[in-house]
Amino acid sequence: MISNLVVTWDFDPVMFSLGSIEIRYYGLMWALALLLGGWFFSNFCKRENLNPELADSIFVYGALATVLGARLGHCLFYEPDYYLLKPWTIITEIRNGGMASHGAAIGLLVGLWLFSRKNKMPYIWSLDRIMIPVGIGGAIVRLGNLFNSEIIGCVTDVPWAFKFVRLFPGVAIENIPAQHPTQLYEALCYFVTFALLAFLYYAKDLGRRRPGLLFGIGLQGIFLTRFCIEFIKLEQEAFEKGMILDMGQILSIPFILLGVYIIYRSLSKPECKIAEVKVTASNNAPKKNKKKKARW
Repeated sequence: MISNLVVTWDFDPVMFSLGSIEIRYYGLMWALALLLGGWFFSNFCKRENLNPELADSIFVYGALATVLGARLGHCLFYEPDYYLLKPWTIITEIRNGGMASHGAAIGLLVGLWLFSRKNKMPYIWSLDRIMIPVGIGGAIVRLGNLFNSEIIGCVTDVPWAFKFVRLFPGVAIENIPAQHPTQLYEALCYFVTFALLAFLYYAKDLGRRRPGLLFGIGLQGIFLTRFCIEFIKLEQEAFEKGMILDMGQILSIPFILLGVYIIYRSLSKPECKIAEVKVTASNNAPKKNKKKKARW
C-alpha cells in the first residue's frame, strides 16, 4: 500500500504451508534464478554450435556450487562463532535462512572451474557467459529479500521509502520509520547489468571476440553496485557496527579489483576472430577434433 508517497510494506513471505513446512517466495526466487541460468546456457550452447549436454553439466556444477557457497559464505563470513561450534547446523538450520551472495560467487567460481576442467572447456568461456544469468538471477534473489523484508536501508525521507511493517510488530504504522528499499536498488542495478551484458553478448558477440570482457564488466556491475549501496544499508550483524566498511564491502573489494584486471587484460589483447573461437569451443563436442590451445 502507498500512503503519503511512502510504501507501507506488509508482504507475507510465506507462499503456502504444508503442515510445519513453509514454502517461501524467497526459495522460489532462488529456484527461478537457477532455472534461468540453465536456460541461458542451453541457449549459449545452441547459438555457438556446442554439444547441448554441456548445458546440463554446467547447470549441475553451477547450481550445486552456488547454493553450497551461498550457505557456507553466510555461516563463515557472518556467524562463524555459532556455526563453527555447531557445524551440523549449517545443514540442519538452513530453513532458518542465511545465504551470502559473496559465498555464492566464490562457490560458483569453484564450480565453473571444475566444470571447465572436466569438459576441457576454456575457463573464461564459462566465466563470461555466467555473468548474464548472474545479473538477472541476482535481481530476482533481491526481490526475494524484499518479500522477506530483510537487508533494508537506513531511515530516509525520500518519497519512495518503505515502511517495513513486519519488522515492527505491534507498532502503529505512523510510528514505523521510512527506510531505503535497498533490495530494489540492487535489483535494478543488477537488471541493468544483465541488460548490458546480454546486449554485448547477443548484439556484439563480445563473448567470443573479447574473452574475459563480459566477466570483468559483470564483476563491476554486481560488486561495485553492492559496495556503493552498502553505505545506506543497516548492519546485518552486530559485529559490523562502527566499522568503516562492513563485511559486504570488504568482501566486494577483491571482486572489483579482479574485474578491473580482467577488463584491462581483455582489452589489451588482439580481438579474436569468431571463426577461430568457434574452432576452439568445438573441441568439446562429441566429435574427436584435434585440440587447439585456447586463450585463457
